[in-house]
Amino acid sequence: MDRGKDVFVTALWRPVLALLAFALLALSPARAQSTHIQPKLVAESAAPAPGGATTLALTMTPDKGWHGYWINGGDAGFGLSVEWNLPEGVTVAPFRYPVPEPLILFGMMNHVYEHPYALLADVQIDQSIAPGTDLTLSGVANWLACTDKVCVPEKAVISVALKAGDGAVPAASRTRFDGWRALLPQPLDRSGTWERRGDTVRFAIPLPAGSALDAPYIFIETQNLVDYVAPQRFSRNGDFLIVETRAKGEATGPVAALLKLGDGRGLSVHLEPGAVPAAGEAIAGMTDAIDLGLFWAALGGAILGGLILNLMPCVFPILSLKALSLARSGGDARSAKVEALAYTAGAIVTALLLGAALLALRAAGEQVGWAFQLQHPVSVLALLILALAITLNLLGTYDLPSFGGGQALVDKGGAAGGFWTGALAAFVATPCSGPLLGAALGATLVLPAWAALPIFGGLGLGLALPFLAVGFVPALRNRLPKPGPWMDRFRKWMALPMGLTALALGWLLWRQLGSGSQLIWPIVAVAMALVLLTHYGAMQRGDRRSWLLIAAGLLFVVSLGSTVTEVADTERTTAASGSTFSPDALAKARATGKPVFVYFTADWCLSCKANEAGAINREAVQDAFDAVGVVTLVGDWTNGDPVITRTLTEHGRNSVPLYLWYAPGAAKPDILPQILTPGMLTEQAGG
Repeated sequence: MDRGKDVFVTALWRPVLALLAFALLALSPARAQSTHIQPKLVAESAAPAPGGATTLALTMTPDKGWHGYWINGGDAGFGLSVEWNLPEGVTVAPFRYPVPEPLILFGMMNHVYEHPYALLADVQIDQSIAPGTDLTLSGVANWLACTDKVCVPEKAVISVALKAGDGAVPAASRTRFDGWRALLPQPLDRSGTWERRGDTVRFAIPLPAGSALDAPYIFIETQNLVDYVAPQRFSRNGDFLIVETRAKGEATGPVAALLKLGDGRGLSVHLEPGAVPAAGEAIAGMTDAIDLGLFWAALGGAILGGLILNLMPCVFPILSLKALSLARSGGDARSAKVEALAYTAGAIVTALLLGAALLALRAAGEQVGWAFQLQHPVSVLALLILALAITLNLLGTYDLPSFGGGQALVDKGGAAGGFWTGALAAFVATPCSGPLLGAALGATLVLPAWAALPIFGGLGLGLALPFLAVGFVPALRNRLPKPGPWMDRFRKWMALPMGLTALALGWLLWRQLGSGSQLIWPIVAVAMALVLLTHYGAMQRGDRRSWLLIAAGLLFVVSLGSTVTEVADTERTTAASGSTFSPDALAKARATGKPVFVYFTADWCLSCKANEAGAINREAVQDAFDAVGVVTLVGDWTNGDPVITRTLTEHGRNSVPLYLWYAPGAAKPDILPQILTPGMLTEQAGG
């Protein structure tokens, strides 16, 4: 076929394809209207000159509450791609993106546009194109549209009519395109350097000392290099801007990035591997500012969640101690206020210390979450011995000034007892994650440390509010029963829930250690504590013939321990017979096209166990699940698991329980409430 014939055929079929594209749009109005981000392709010049170029703009207009993504969407999301249908002799460069905004959702960083934006691309016209040739461009664009709850992959046919001409650009068109160009990052004329030091990635960006910076932020285009949600630290070292953040991935070689300067301005940065100067004078970046709405909502949720925590079964045994202490005060205003303040101080200080330890461990790269201390057997053993000591004290086995008599030490003992009771309540309450508390503690994942700590303090305050109210509101205090002989009986009854707590901690320790040989030393430690406390009580009563009873008790404990070690492995095997959660298991389960129910639990989480017994494992629920083929996956966080911790973080949580329901074909799961009912689960299953 000769050249003239080729040109004739090309001139014929290109307009036909363009007309077909327009027909597709015209015949599919419902599809076009169903997108949540409306695309439109426009050209700066409708008559680009042969041998010249023009610029295309793909304008994207999100619906209210929706957003699109930068070329690197961050932890979630992806940029736009186009499958072009181009005339011969026409080439289109990759789209250039305007400066995005960082957006944290459910503990994940997103690089987004929440307002109308335009992507720009240069179009080159070959010199051989004859003037008047139809150069209509068309293609299929694919992008992701999201809200704070759901994401939808979208696509549309885009097209713009062009004809080879003189390259004239109307003034209005030039003004509009100049406005879009001003929003693009400007290329930095020099390359910077980057290096990895342990878990930290450091960047040196050549930027003159006089350059204006307003809450800078760096977007890394290169994948698998940084933890996007991690805080970014900016400092100035002469004519270099130093950026430090947490590493994530194994990327090597040159790095492409975008430095946001503020007010929509940005710089495209090229970084080569190399030495980075030391950090200098600190500069406040975007991650140093906080979302005040998020902070106040999280603080309020933590206080209310801590208040509700008083009703959870894991806290009740400790509340019994405080109830006894308040009853002993006999309504005395001064004693009640002192104990209330001391109890509040103990709860808040303990919550702050636990929160600070959690933040420090996460900053060091550890994958830990709330109640991390109960994932370690040594901590559980210490709590077990403490619960045993309190149980024996309440039974009258021995006396301590903070729990028993000693009129001269009442004032001093009341404050000390109140403080340590509050501290113990906060410490034992950490396995629970009741209503409002999960989301509130999840916010600490995305807030800077100085803003996250008050959230943990709010939990302690909420936990202490009932006793603070009793201490300072006379009407409530006057309703307390008067001191009398009943208090001794009440004290012994309160040993029951504390004893049950000790048994629960023993069961947890058994579950954590798993094998008989590992249980030997914990059993010896508990037996020694029992011997020493019992002997101490006997000495207080002047009874020096208690060794026989002590020896019998010790033999009983050791015998019980040997029985436990024999059945421990069997018990763990039985408990682990369900489907275990992993990212691969979840992917395979979702690929079946059936509903998937994933729940994250721990043996030390009493609210988790209550949900399992009262809802998940109920016969009616399991029958409803079987009827529709629900696949259930269980993530056991008892001993800690970095994979589960990351999954909790991805869904804005740093504690259990977490319940996820994946409907067939859904892009994201529904997060179910932290208190489940059988009706709620059967409804999810369509029962």
